[in-house]
Amino acid sequence: MKKRMICSKAPILLMLALILVPLAFGGQLTKDDIEFRKKAYVDKKGERLPYRLYVPLGYDANRKYPLLLWLHGGDGRGSDNVRQLNGGNQIPAHFWAGEAVQLKFPMFVLLPQCPSGDNWSDPDLNQPTKWLEMTMRALADVEKEFSIDTERLYLAGQSMGGLGVWSTLQAYPGQWAAAVILSAYDNFTDLPVLAQTPLWVFQGDQDETVPVTLVRAMMKQLNKAHANLRYTEYRKTDHEVWKKAFAEPDLLLWLSAQKRGQPAGGQVGTGASPATH
Repeated sequence: MKKRMICSKAPILLMLALILVPLAFGGQLTKDDIEFRKKAYVDKKGERLPYRLYVPLGYDANRKYPLLLWLHGGDGRGSDNVRQLNGGNQIPAHFWAGEAVQLKFPMFVLLPQCPSGDNWSDPDLNQPTKWLEMTMRALADVEKEFSIDTERLYLAGQSMGGLGVWSTLQAYPGQWAAAVILSAYDNFTDLPVLAQTPLWVFQGDQDETVPVTLVRAMMKQLNKAHANLRYTEYRKTDHEVWKKAFAEPDLLLWLSAQKRGQPAGGQVGTGASPATH
């Protein structure tokens, strides 16, 4: 009887330990700290890339899981491994890892953090920076540690992160099942490569950071290249299109239908003409 009482208290003691230990060291455990694992990739030179990793609830190593790589916008930059989850990046970060999405489509979410004053890619040369290269190595580490479906690797980003998505698609071709880009431009250097991946692009017609005329011209180039493209342009909307894009009822349906190497005709939303809301 005494042993049973001790065993029954074990889960309670463990829970108290998880709460009290961080407090004892002056920290405060947040909901994000529980849901998004704090990690870092360190290269041979000692350069450090902080990142968060969402692991689906009830993870089972015997099954394969999709993974979405999310590249944050400019205000997510830093070294605290926090800013990519809040502020202007709070909506997308918590959308992908939210209950509504995860119950329908359980997936890993990788959220790296670019340092202050730097970018994911060079907007003029369309070249990945070392931080984007380190992100790809961090992704490789996650694929080794967990059971990831490499046919269902998704790429998404907003603003500065959207610029990083364009660069990643062209610098690391053939790896992605689909990509979502919000409020971002690019000087395309490899249109045929971009045409290989299903894309959904979101843009506001009153964006003063990324002029809509520039994005419309990009969409024309992609259409001429017969890209697998969806384009949604919001009327009377500024740079922050994510407030509307992540309320699109078809977004998860479209994303979850994409699989690398799958014939275009079997994908939801394939070949959709530009839409305006």
